[in-house]
Amino acid sequence: MATTTEAPKTAKRDALRALEGKARTLWDSKKAFEINAPTIEEHQNSEDLHKVYPKYMACMPYPYMNGRLHLGHAFTFSKVDFSVGYERMKGKRALLPMGFHCTGMPIKACADKLTRELEMFGKNFEKYDEMVLSNTLEAKAEITKNVKSKVAAKTGNVTYQFQIMLQLGIPREEIHKFSNPYYWTEYFPPNTINDVTAFGAKVDWRRSFITTDANPYYDSFVRWQMNKLRRLNKVKFGERYTIYSPVDQQPCMDHDRQSGEALGPQEYTAMKIRVVEWSDQAAAALAKFDALKGKTVYLVAATLRPETMYGQTNCFVGTEINYGIYNVNEKEAFLITERAARNMAYQKIFEKEGNVEKLAEINGKLLVGTKIHSPSSVFPTIYVLPMDNVLATKGTGVVTSVPSDSPDDYATLQDLKKKCEYYNVKPEWVDFEPIPVIETPTYGNLIAPTLCKMKKINSQKDRVQLAEAKEIAYKEGFYQGTMCYGEYKGYKVQDAKNKIKDDLISKGEAFVYNEPEGLVMSRSGDECVVALMDQWYLDYGEEEWKNQTKKCLAQMETYSIETRHQFEQTLDWLNQWACARSFGLGTRLPWDKQFLVESLSDSTIYMAYYTVAHLLHGGSVNGQVTGPAGIRADQMTDEAWDYVFKLGPLPKTDVPKASLDKLRREYEYFYPLDIRASGKDLIPNHLTFFLYNHTAIFPEEMWPKSVRSNGHLLLDSKKMSKSTGNFMTMGDALAKYGADATRFALADAGDSGEDANFEDSTANAAILRLHTLLEWCEEQVAGSSKLRQGEFNFYDRVFENEMNRYAGLTERAYIATYYREALKYGVFEFQAAKDTYQLACSETGMHKDLVQRYIEFQTLFLAPICPHWSEHVWTDILHKPTSVVDAPFPQPTAPVDETILAGAEYVRRTIKSVRDAEINLIKKKKKGKAAEEDYKPNAPKSLKIFVATKFPEWQEDCINVLRANYDASGKFDDNKIRAELGAKGMLKNKKTMPFIQEQKKLVEKRGPIAFDRALIFDETETLKTCLDEIKRALGFHTVHILKSDEADEANAKAAENAVPGGPSFSFKNE
Repeated sequence: MATTTEAPKTAKRDALRALEGKARTLWDSKKAFEINAPTIEEHQNSEDLHKVYPKYMACMPYPYMNGRLHLGHAFTFSKVDFSVGYERMKGKRALLPMGFHCTGMPIKACADKLTRELEMFGKNFEKYDEMVLSNTLEAKAEITKNVKSKVAAKTGNVTYQFQIMLQLGIPREEIHKFSNPYYWTEYFPPNTINDVTAFGAKVDWRRSFITTDANPYYDSFVRWQMNKLRRLNKVKFGERYTIYSPVDQQPCMDHDRQSGEALGPQEYTAMKIRVVEWSDQAAAALAKFDALKGKTVYLVAATLRPETMYGQTNCFVGTEINYGIYNVNEKEAFLITERAARNMAYQKIFEKEGNVEKLAEINGKLLVGTKIHSPSSVFPTIYVLPMDNVLATKGTGVVTSVPSDSPDDYATLQDLKKKCEYYNVKPEWVDFEPIPVIETPTYGNLIAPTLCKMKKINSQKDRVQLAEAKEIAYKEGFYQGTMCYGEYKGYKVQDAKNKIKDDLISKGEAFVYNEPEGLVMSRSGDECVVALMDQWYLDYGEEEWKNQTKKCLAQMETYSIETRHQFEQTLDWLNQWACARSFGLGTRLPWDKQFLVESLSDSTIYMAYYTVAHLLHGGSVNGQVTGPAGIRADQMTDEAWDYVFKLGPLPKTDVPKASLDKLRREYEYFYPLDIRASGKDLIPNHLTFFLYNHTAIFPEEMWPKSVRSNGHLLLDSKKMSKSTGNFMTMGDALAKYGADATRFALADAGDSGEDANFEDSTANAAILRLHTLLEWCEEQVAGSSKLRQGEFNFYDRVFENEMNRYAGLTERAYIATYYREALKYGVFEFQAAKDTYQLACSETGMHKDLVQRYIEFQTLFLAPICPHWSEHVWTDILHKPTSVVDAPFPQPTAPVDETILAGAEYVRRTIKSVRDAEINLIKKKKKGKAAEEDYKPNAPKSLKIFVATKFPEWQEDCINVLRANYDASGKFDDNKIRAELGAKGMLKNKKTMPFIQEQKKLVEKRGPIAFDRALIFDETETLKTCLDEIKRALGFHTVHILKSDEADEANAKAAENAVPGGPSFSFKNE
């Protein structure tokens, strides 16, 4: 539970929560969210089906069933729930399904942990309590010795899986059941349904299902999908590099990982640098290792730039790193880090696959001074030298040095040359000059020395400048560079790079080496490696398929340019993806049943399965009950699925054609998917796979129409984390704030791809706002007979126009899926307009029709976000005959009259200006400055407002100069403007340039229309109409509206400041 402050009182929250059950009972009784396609009997023609019966289908990625949903799930889910609520109000059959993902390793890994813990601690983990007691007593006994208990050292600070289950609220005596991985698939889906239903979701639960072979219907669907992809030649078999867990002995794909999601293999060219003569220290340290006798030892350096290897002047090692020398075969051994050795062991580099045989170990400091021979280098022998910041966690721990093209290498080499004694190197070891390898148009043929000089890099410790220089050197060298040395002299670097790499490999001087792009941990707690293995894979990245998917993206709505760019970047780098694994839960690969379909490959087109799930096994998430269509799972053959999805003819089957046609109708009606909402972290995998698979299997008219991505959800501006206590489940939030306040705060949390923020204060404020608004609605409806009727006055017309304007703005926000904006216009500003209207009508009273319309509009604006509150107001206060979820979205009663709104805004602005001037006068008086006739604001007072009929001539001249020097592209010619103003002598007026700057900003904001400053309303008449409101708002006994050119001598100074739309004024005591 999050460590946020509890609301001091809960009466208002409890009152709102009391509305929730009644609303849900009403919806359940009406089966409000069970959405069906029009039957074939209702409408036979498929061509105009969507035109006659508009539809909308939305979903989010189905949540994984290894725990309760948290507030982050709720945030993403809210996006589709809000959108379905709005689209339903537009008269569409809006469908929102939800399934439950159980495929892969997470559940299996947790179940296996529990199995081990049951063996250790007993069925109810009673031995754990005994162990803790024993540790406590032993620790006390050891305190005097200041020695930590050995038992405590072995077991302290360990979080066991059964403890995690206890945190999830599962009774201790029930936990043993979860050692069966399939029990998870039975336990968590009902809990999820309960939480999401209590949230007020519009989910059609008939269409829900669990994945894996536990559901025979979904199992047959995934088998069909994989067979289909294989027939389309999208699934292939062969050797490829993949992230691999040695403990699990299988590929470790994104959803099988504890950390490192979206990281893939990084390919290097591994250079074999032969040891010619060990340094004295290294020779002495290695003398005892008999296993090295007869072996040729190579220092192996991993490089991304094989084309630069001609310029090697040495190689670097880290003096703090302990290296191993590992057996490769009978003749060879590699000096590398242990991490690199683990990776190589699974890439068919070592003679014995999977076997890491360390022959010797040596510290990097002892290697300095070792004489080596590096392939391609112009120097026959070079030396091993020390370098700061060599990482044992990247590459092999051995670094090639090319000071001509690497700023880091050049800076380090210069350090060593200047401080030989300090670094314990001999001058002859560093007596090498950079060799020109690549010619660049900007920086010549020694790009690294040139950049170091330009950026004033004096040492390898200048990390910031070196990082900048490194980026420039790589981009300039690769994209603009030409080889100026070697066999490929004269070639563009882009053309020569792979040729040089292939030559090195063919000569046996280098080999391909891969490692994870960063740290990847499996669910089993194993640090993963990259393995080269035979496996089934999906050929993502294949040119034709990629272009087809890019076409899908191009015609798809992404709601933000950031989301589109992230998809484009992913499509550019994504390639082959392992689609099979050996262990875990899932569907067996149809043609190779030793493998299971991995969890990101069985979850790409299941949105199509939603369309028919209710007919196959409606109400039974595991498919153990045959649904209304009366079709058994074994009858859903590949040919049957092809027919249902309009991809093949009617199969030979004992299933009645009419039954298959019912499924087919549901699919052809609800597909394509209208919107899929998800966290942006799924774009590099799941969401891009979703596009790829749809373009492969379905025709273009069935491709997804939109994807909406969001950032992570912060809780009170901090990352949600169970370990810190800043964590909240969906159930926690519903209990603390109630459903509608939770939904309100989620809508207000953010709409962009940046991380959103759920605030405790916002949720509590939502409780207060909703409760206060509810009371106001009740009071107004109860006292409606006392409200004014008849013709509208000025303030009525203003409020009517404001309601119409906010109806349009709120609807635009809902269409764009910007729910924070929907709250801004449809709640905050809408209520502010109501409050202003109510104040303006304090003497005459509000108009009955407008109060009624306001309550209806407000209820409907809030209906997608706060459905329980809206349902109560709609049915119990307004006594509408239908449910609010069936009500249409409010439409403006007339076009917005901008004249009235401009006049109203003018009056508000004028009142504020007078109030500000009065406050400033009082401040001057308090400071002892002369105040106008010793003005007393609380005594009877009068106000004169001076209205100008035309702008000052100098301002008109300024506008004419600006207009004359404004071009079609929307730019001002500032030089000409200043010259013309000077020629006319206008720069002498101190008001000219501030006015010019202000008008330029207006034009830049509003466009050329801002040059026309004529008012669209009658200033004098508007002020006269609002005289009573001006008096009330400002407390003046008398207010006079005067033309500025009619001012007497006493008021001439005040009147001269008036301009059209900006009156001036004076006030005094009566």
